[in-house]
Amino acid sequence: MSQPSTPAPQPPTLSIPLSDAKRWRAYWVCVAVAGLTILDLTKVNVALPSIEAAFGATSTELQLIVSGYVLTFGLTLVPAGRIGDQRSRRTLFVIGLSLFTLTSLACALAPNGEVLLVARLLQGVAAGIQMPQVLGLIQQLFQGPERGKAFGLFGATIGIATAFGPTLGGLAIAIGGPEDGWRGIFWMNVPLSLIAIALALWLLPETRLPSTRKLELDPVGLLLFGITVVALMWPFLFTTGSPTDNPARWWLLVVFVFAASGFVAWERHYAATGKHPLVPLSLFGVTSYRNGTVLASAYFAAAPSMFLLTTLYLQHGLGLAPVFAGMVSIGFALTSAISSWIGGNLVNRMGRPLVVWGLAMVLVGIGLLVLAALYTAPEITPWAMAGAMVIAGFGGGLVISPNQTLALADIPVKQGGLAGSVGQLGQRIGTAVGTAVALSLFYATIYRETGTDSTQDLAVYHDAYGFGMTAVALFLAIAFGVGLLDLGVRRRQHRSLSKDSVEVAPG
Repeated sequence: MSQPSTPAPQPPTLSIPLSDAKRWRAYWVCVAVAGLTILDLTKVNVALPSIEAAFGATSTELQLIVSGYVLTFGLTLVPAGRIGDQRSRRTLFVIGLSLFTLTSLACALAPNGEVLLVARLLQGVAAGIQMPQVLGLIQQLFQGPERGKAFGLFGATIGIATAFGPTLGGLAIAIGGPEDGWRGIFWMNVPLSLIAIALALWLLPETRLPSTRKLELDPVGLLLFGITVVALMWPFLFTTGSPTDNPARWWLLVVFVFAASGFVAWERHYAATGKHPLVPLSLFGVTSYRNGTVLASAYFAAAPSMFLLTTLYLQHGLGLAPVFAGMVSIGFALTSAISSWIGGNLVNRMGRPLVVWGLAMVLVGIGLLVLAALYTAPEITPWAMAGAMVIAGFGGGLVISPNQTLALADIPVKQGGLAGSVGQLGQRIGTAVGTAVALSLFYATIYRETGTDSTQDLAVYHDAYGFGMTAVALFLAIAFGVGLLDLGVRRRQHRSLSKDSVEVAPG
């Protein structure tokens, strides 16, 4: 007996009907703000020596200026995505962007390291508020093949922002000078954010009808979630490879295990009572979403670490100025932009193989970067590395946006903001873990071979870069393995569906 057909999914209800032109204008506002948010993950890295000189900041303060942004960004993502799914994404988008503007201004005007650190932590909160709304709006505004194109352009923007961050940071320092040039890194956010706020108020639609239902935030789940994320990220955020690293920080991973277990148990109990948990664990029952999230987390453990290690090698090992060290990654940005657009158009036809091939190309690029560092003359090395970045960038563009499309393909639109924010959380955790592992290997090698972190011996930096990039390659290999696993699952599902179709066919 044939089963009743499942009704086709209905398009989301919009309180304001949108033409194609209006949808795409709204989309570009969202994507531009996402790019601005991601820029601050990488462009501050090159400014740390200038900040240290300006304020006499300790290594812990410098670490927190970079990693604190990642921590508060990650902590805010899930609850902000949850609120956006229940209320107005447009309103939360403007709130997050306004806070991002104010905190960028506070960073630019900071009179001392303490004020800069607090402003930087709040800037991460602002980023965490606005990013889930971007992903939720994209998923709600676009359906089918058009969504693949939208995520393709989104991935291109993220790739450009990630790779151009060190260049923009170095350029700001070159223009403003070694003492106050770092302030320009934050100043540039202010006018751009003000323009984005005006455009958001003008062009972003309300994608949800007004609701009188009480906001459900699951406060116990929120508390357990916060403890879980902090306990996991904290030890890695404070790992530098220095002999002064406190080994007691690793005990927080025990706290993480207990907090994570408690969080899962509570969320299941909360859902069983008929309420809406902070994170519906059913999301991870969707194979495509689970695999896509793990793959992206492993990829983002590798990519930012690759940029940071390369910049450190070029600045400290070869003595390049920050702006020139940052420019080496321009090729990555450009080719990833092109391949992201291509991937967005091909993902609905090719599926997961596209991502697997992209990861393979990134692995090739990583190998070429290490070979360039070890075996080319110092005056040739930056150019050789720039060439390797071109190859890695093209592969990276085939990873980010197609994987985003595949991961969210089976997620209901009404959960798009939450699902996207959980995925972004995985990426931020991946960044924290990957950067900590890579940097600890880099600096531990320097300490082990010289007893100091200020050596000018290029051979030491060869070893440090090689060990650090080994961690990058390992994280990419994990992503590659998950891609192959997901590819196998999809092929088995396809064969099963084909077999069922043959069995029920008439005659």
